[in-house]
Amino acid sequence: MKIAVTFENGMVFPHFGHTAQFKVYDSEDGKVTNTQVVSTEGSGHGALAGLLSSLEVDTLICGGIGGGAQAALAEAGIQLYGGVSGGADEAVIALLTGKLEYNPDVRCEHHGHHEEGHSCGEDKRGCAGNGGECH
Repeated sequence: MKIAVTFENGMVFPHFGHTAQFKVYDSEDGKVTNTQVVSTEGSGHGALAGLLSSLEVDTLICGGIGGGAQAALAEAGIQLYGGVSGGADEAVIALLTGKLEYNPDVRCEHHGHHEEGHSCGEDKRGCAGNGGECH
């Protein structure tokens, strides 16, 4: 399994489409065998699924994520675990041990009207933490 996590300063970055980096984990037999941090090189929402596919990622852990990005990931065959916050390494270990807490219905609907103070997925207030409803 090859797992990517939206990544910033050791933590799961709260919004898929705005992440500057992914931490990519190779795993085998339920253990992490290698990691690398990969820049998105300024790629936005639409291009990120393609970037993950080119890295041969089959699983993504992230905070908030919009419906278009979810569709692109599904089309690329990438399993999504959204609505996750906290440490990236800890999230991957939790996934590998079957203990990851995630929101299968996470959905950001705020695209196009970012307002000051919006925190999609951050501190469990935005998309990641309340059933997918951003506010």
